[in-house]
Amino acid sequence: MTTVPSTPHRRPAPAPALRPQAVARTGLYAILAVNAAVVAVLFAREGFAGGALLALGRLTGLYGALLMAFQLVLVARLPWFDRRIGMDRLTSWHRWTGFAVLWTLLAHVVFITSGYAGPAGTDPVSQLVDLAETVEGVLRALVALALLVVVGAVSARAARRRLAYETWHFVHLYTYVAVVLAFTHQVAAGAAFTSSPAATAYWYTLWGGALGSVLAGRLLLPLRRNLRHRLRVAAVVPENDDVVSVHITGRDLDRLPARAGQFFLWRFLTRDRWWQANPFSLSMAPDGRQLRLTVKTAGEGTAALRRLAPGTRVFAEGPYGAFTTLHRTRPDTLLIAGGVGITPIRALLEELPGHAVLVYRVATHRDAVLHAELRDLAHARGAELHLVTGPAVPDRLGPRDLAALVPDVADRDVYVCGPPGMTAAVLRTLRELSVPGPQIHAERFSLAG
Repeated sequence: MTTVPSTPHRRPAPAPALRPQAVARTGLYAILAVNAAVVAVLFAREGFAGGALLALGRLTGLYGALLMAFQLVLVARLPWFDRRIGMDRLTSWHRWTGFAVLWTLLAHVVFITSGYAGPAGTDPVSQLVDLAETVEGVLRALVALALLVVVGAVSARAARRRLAYETWHFVHLYTYVAVVLAFTHQVAAGAAFTSSPAATAYWYTLWGGALGSVLAGRLLLPLRRNLRHRLRVAAVVPENDDVVSVHITGRDLDRLPARAGQFFLWRFLTRDRWWQANPFSLSMAPDGRQLRLTVKTAGEGTAALRRLAPGTRVFAEGPYGAFTTLHRTRPDTLLIAGGVGITPIRALLEELPGHAVLVYRVATHRDAVLHAELRDLAHARGAELHLVTGPAVPDRLGPRDLAALVPDVADRDVYVCGPPGMTAAVLRTLRELSVPGPQIHAERFSLAG
């Protein structure tokens, strides 16, 4: 283990007591709760004619539409929410909301069909076929439901692991087709949509806001930023046999709202790679002049980065992520990195105020990417650097070892980034050491639907 000792430091002012993540999460809950209340009021004003099954069918249909709109907002990549909650958490909520949408809409079909089948003296399947043939918009709704079933099936963990991202993403795009079909069904057959001018205005506003959020966050904002900054590759620097750094320049980078710890979805506009987006963290704190990403070879896509020519145009979506100093709650910090997970940690080390301890876990000294930079930066910042080497088993960052390295760990914010197994083990260690949850910061850097 290698250690760079710290030098005396001054404590910064305490971080704000009001947590940004809690504020944003509360805001999302409030949005959902208010809209749920509005839907209930509109439903009640419509009345309960037709019996309990039809009433339940209409109510589940309305809440299915509301959840579908909310699901779109979760993956709209709106900067205010993303910086406070993080793309990984928003995507996870989107996934679980998607399953709620699917089950709610299935209940809608079952209740509506059963409600009409009983008085008509027919079986539910025949009744569903009759509704599809005679009622405008019902067939479109069934097609939308079938698309959602397919998307839900490929989004299950077992299927998701076996699909390439590009394949999964292509299938996932059919969600937008389902949204449009569901909306037209609601307009054509939904009595709650047309029951009053207020109901019509509400649903148009809800769907317009949800679809507008997606359009703004995932298309217009990235286009605007790339047209403004005109990013290009400035240099490609091999760090070792497996790792390469790509330096990016552009116009007005001081106006790009990027922070240390965040990542972009990078597209390098070469003939064979323009269609492929990869999530790479910044490995230097943004300085208004250049951006840098440092990548470990993990396939043909990342290996091709070594062959990028200076001047290659770059299309970057972002910045994304809540793995930043915005969420600091304590004056001092512990940074824990594993492998190439050092890249956002190295950027954070530049930006974090107060005293920092960096623990870098690698198999051998040769695997310590950017170690010389880290040593110099730690010395300049008055930080402690601990390079922990050795095989994965036994765990060198267990409770006893980590407490020995950082005795005041419970009084620090802890930022963790590394391979999933290491990250999970470190998070368990932190819980055993009674580090409060709000002081622990970890984020999964990956593509999101």
